[in-house]
Amino acid sequence: METASRAAQVLVAMIPIVGIVMGSVVVFFWLLWGHRRKTLMIRQGVKAEAVFDIQTFSLLAGLLNLVVGFVLTVFFLAKDGFEYSLLGGLIPLAIGTSLTAFCFFHRKLGRRR
Repeated sequence: METASRAAQVLVAMIPIVGIVMGSVVVFFWLLWGHRRKTLMIRQGVKAEAVFDIQTFSLLAGLLNLVVGFVLTVFFLAKDGFEYSLLGGLIPLAIGTSLTAFCFFHRKLGRRR
């Protein structure tokens, strides 16, 4: 069996390091520019409204977790049967079900008020 050259091994080892460094640079500048934007808005006296729709977020996150959890549950059932590995599918399935249910309950409670 032939092993990879030393140069190839070094390059393969560098890939995660470069990825982590580049990701850190992106996060740093995102935080820096967000801070500068907020301080500029404070100096100018502009009040930004927080735009976050909990209902849409919970529906999206719930459906994504529901589908991923269902697929993983079916996969682990077919692969191992009823073993502890099945929790890898049941946990996201339960999270997705609860977030989707929250979305619909939040909608019904909002109409009553």
